[in-house]
Amino acid sequence: MAQKKIALACTVCGSRNYTIDANPNRTHRLEVKKFCKFCGTHTLHRETR
Repeated sequence: MAQKKIALACTVCGSRNYTIDANPNRTHRLEVKKFCKFCGTHTLHRETR
Protein backbone atom coordinates (compact mmCIF):
# COMPACT_ATOMS: atom_id res chain seq x y z
CA MET A 1 0.00 0.00 0.00
CA ALA A 2 1.29 3.46 -0.89
CA GLN A 3 1.90 6.05 1.82
CA LYS A 4 -0.17 9.21 1.81
CA LYS A 5 1.87 12.37 1.18
CA ILE A 6 1.25 15.67 2.94
CA ALA A 7 2.68 19.12 2.19
CA LEU A 8 4.32 21.56 4.60
CA ALA A 9 3.53 25.21 3.91
CA CYS A 10 5.44 28.26 5.13
CA THR A 11 3.42 30.36 7.60
CA VAL A 12 4.99 33.62 6.35
CA CYS A 13 4.65 33.43 2.55
CA GLY A 14 2.33 30.41 2.22
CA SER A 15 4.45 28.49 -0.29
CA ARG A 16 4.41 24.70 -0.07
CA ASN A 17 8.11 23.82 0.09
CA TYR A 18 8.26 20.29 1.54
CA THR A 19 6.38 16.99 1.21
CA ILE A 20 6.55 14.18 3.75
CA ASP A 21 4.94 10.77 4.27
CA ALA A 22 1.93 10.92 6.57
CA ASN A 23 1.89 8.99 9.83
CA PRO A 24 -1.67 7.68 10.38
CA ASN A 25 -1.15 7.56 14.19
CA ARG A 26 -0.78 11.37 14.55
CA THR A 27 -3.83 13.26 15.81
CA HIS A 28 -2.60 16.87 15.45
CA ARG A 29 -1.07 18.86 12.60
CA LEU A 30 2.68 18.86 12.27
CA GLU A 31 4.58 22.14 12.84
CA VAL A 32 8.33 22.29 12.11
CA LYS A 33 10.88 25.09 11.70
CA LYS A 34 12.40 24.65 8.23
CA PHE A 35 14.23 26.79 5.70
CA CYS A 36 12.03 28.64 3.19
CA LYS A 37 13.89 29.41 -0.04
CA PHE A 38 11.42 32.18 -0.90
CA CYS A 39 11.72 34.01 2.45
CA GLY A 40 15.42 33.20 2.80
CA THR A 41 15.15 32.35 6.52
CA HIS A 42 14.06 29.54 8.81
CA THR A 43 10.31 29.85 9.39
CA LEU A 44 7.54 27.77 10.88
CA HIS A 45 6.03 25.31 8.38
CA ARG A 46 2.64 23.72 9.03
CA GLU A 47 0.97 20.65 7.60
CA THR A 48 -1.65 21.39 4.94
CA ARG A 49 -4.56 19.27 3.87
